[in-house]
Amino acid sequence: MRALRVETVPTRIVVDVSERRLTLYRHAKPVLSATVAVGSPSTPTPTGHFYVNQRLVPTDAGGPFGPGAIGISAFSNVLTGWTQGGPVAIHGTNEPWSIGHAVSNGCIRLPNTTLLKVFRMTLAGTPVIIKA
Repeated sequence: MRALRVETVPTRIVVDVSERRLTLYRHAKPVLSATVAVGSPSTPTPTGHFYVNQRLVPTDAGGPFGPGAIGISAFSNVLTGWTQGGPVAIHGTNEPWSIGHAVSNGCIRLPNTTLLKVFRMTLAGTPVIIKA
């Protein structure tokens, strides 16, 4: 039987909803900062401390999630009729005009080229802090 190894995750994501900005840190230093779209007033992005729990590659890179989605442990408290109660993700978009606006159903949207960079640098377990 193999022994399990526990390792420190070198990355952390901080999303500032009011500034509509995502910052990715590696070894406590900012390595990427980008403008994002956040939840609308009726479907806000939840705030708190979460973590990356999924990394998804859609079959249609031109679809609403763009070329990828980083699932996080946050859930919407208003989208209760959705599968699993409204899971929240950081993902690309097929609506680039939405970046910088409060228009999503709680998810955090990035331009597709930026999403690909974040996707490559973000492992499962990465802490995600979303602040108002």
